[in-house]
Amino acid sequence: MRILIADDHRLIVEGVKLKLAELGPDVEFAEAMDVEELRRAIHGDEADSFDLALVDLAMPGGHGTAHLAEIIETLPRLRVIVLSGSEEPTLMKELLGMGAHGFIPKAYSPEVMLSAVRLVLSGGTYVPPMMLEENHVATQAPTSFGGTLAEASRSLEERLRKLLTERQIDVLRLLSQGKPNKLIARDLGISEGTVKIHLAAIFRALNVRNRVEAVVASRRISGI
Repeated sequence: MRILIADDHRLIVEGVKLKLAELGPDVEFAEAMDVEELRRAIHGDEADSFDLALVDLAMPGGHGTAHLAEIIETLPRLRVIVLSGSEEPTLMKELLGMGAHGFIPKAYSPEVMLSAVRLVLSGGTYVPPMMLEENHVATQAPTSFGGTLAEASRSLEERLRKLLTERQIDVLRLLSQGKPNKLIARDLGISEGTVKIHLAAIFRALNVRNRVEAVVASRRISGI
């Protein structure tokens, strides 16, 4: 597996490499410290060998989101995740609408980043929980890419149904109602230990760290 990390902060690059090395012993990294190096990487002879790119928006030589758009256009099969110091939902919507497969605020923990990367590599899209919070956006507000958050919600529901089993969806539904593990286990006729195993899978699929974040995210998904 080859991963391209495009960021001009050495500490960020080294920290990302250290955490993503947990993906497996065969992980290789390429680096780009500015937009010019990034362009050489995505237009070079080994460009097609990249499986994933983590790209900072605020890079030397960059002009807004132009370098991200260039990556997506040049390597349409490449899985692309945006790394950013911003936590602005409007920006997240714009970039996901452009074709990015995830948006990870740099304030998030390394564990969340690793979980998000695993999701994206498996074919999913990482949507930060804050994008689904009611105090940030209205569910029918038009987005800059011509869709609605209702559509994003449906997309997230479709992705979850691909990643989770029917029983795990049942657990998620009861979790969204605020039920504790004991009641979930009783309602579904399974053990609390099995509930915990299902919850771990749900947390990974939603890319959240705990049941509180899972409840917030699940309540923004229609059909669950």
